[in-house]
Amino acid sequence: MRLSDLASLWPARPADEEVARFERAFAKLAGQAHAVAFPYGRTAQIGILDALGDPRPQVVCPAYTCVVVPHGIVKAGKQPVFVDVCEGSFNMDWNLAIEAAGPKTSAVLATSIFGQPVDPDGLAAFRTAHPGVAVIQDCAHGFFAGNMHRNGLAAFYGLNISKLMTSVFGGMTTTDDADFAERLRRARDLREEPSGLAHQVRRALYLMAVLVAFTRPVYGAVNRLERAGLLNRFVEYYDPALIDLPDDAFTAMGGIEARIGSRQCGRYASIVAHRRRIAEIYHEELADTPELVLPPRHPEATISHFVIRTSRAEDLKAACLARGVQLGELIDYEIPDMPPYRDAPYYGQRRSRSLPEQVINLPVHPSVREGDARRIALVIREALDSRSVIGH
Repeated sequence: MRLSDLASLWPARPADEEVARFERAFAKLAGQAHAVAFPYGRTAQIGILDALGDPRPQVVCPAYTCVVVPHGIVKAGKQPVFVDVCEGSFNMDWNLAIEAAGPKTSAVLATSIFGQPVDPDGLAAFRTAHPGVAVIQDCAHGFFAGNMHRNGLAAFYGLNISKLMTSVFGGMTTTDDADFAERLRRARDLREEPSGLAHQVRRALYLMAVLVAFTRPVYGAVNRLERAGLLNRFVEYYDPALIDLPDDAFTAMGGIEARIGSRQCGRYASIVAHRRRIAEIYHEELADTPELVLPPRHPEATISHFVIRTSRAEDLKAACLARGVQLGELIDYEIPDMPPYRDAPYYGQRRSRSLPEQVINLPVHPSVREGDARRIALVIREALDSRSVIGH
């Protein structure tokens, strides 16, 4: 985001025209025939399941993913069936997905988590085994990673402020199927209500706050408040005991979001290039570091997040924080352990259960400079060398 994005507050054309313009720009960026905008990524997912119109109740999905994914399945009137991760990976094990799918399965969610592309061979094997099951690409993290977004009936994307590209709030779907695109629009219009003036004013105020908060001097102050635990009530975004959606989950995308999204389409290539460069620095600086497992070096990964693994995650985060570097948490839960999903079908050896305690997210967002990344890597190495982290 840039301060120049404040220009998005002033309408250039009616909101529906702005949204249509954003849809065309996104479809072109994706290299697909159609894009349909939604208020959130999770409502885009619901829209796809609605438009599918398949009465079979089950949807196969990863056990290790964002909690809003199974929530979206349930809110669409379906039942999630969870599948374990691959050995040494964050992505779903396709051999287990083949086992999990059956006569009651209407769809499978193929998730490129953290921007690491879905395994194309595993997906191909699934499609051969279950040709009647719709493949839906979950690209909330992996925008266009490995071109997997085109490998299925449709794809959906999250566009909130933490995503690869953003419309501040919002979601998008893409498809090459004209008939399905029309069904998507009808499904969206059945659920959504227009974005009124009060809603757009709240969006404008949020945009202004975000643009100020993420300038480098102010971001440092915000980061310090977060480290002190004073922002927890704002950043804790889910209740593990509830299956819920935002109050405005079905309030249509407005002109402000669409104008920002159109601007971001023009910046997408530079956004991903920056993230890949920062990720490469982490790979160079942390290669062969004891106690760390780095993510794969996939040439087509879009690096929504650079997530490392270590059995000493909590100790490492504390040691780095003492040195002035806050390391992030990301998906610090396993969904089948949450109360609403404990009785849901699960296929695998519960490898996914070990991940929440091991994952650490290193920053790759646009305000991270190359020197910042090298300093973060240095602090991590120093912390791992300290007696308190290595457990001596």
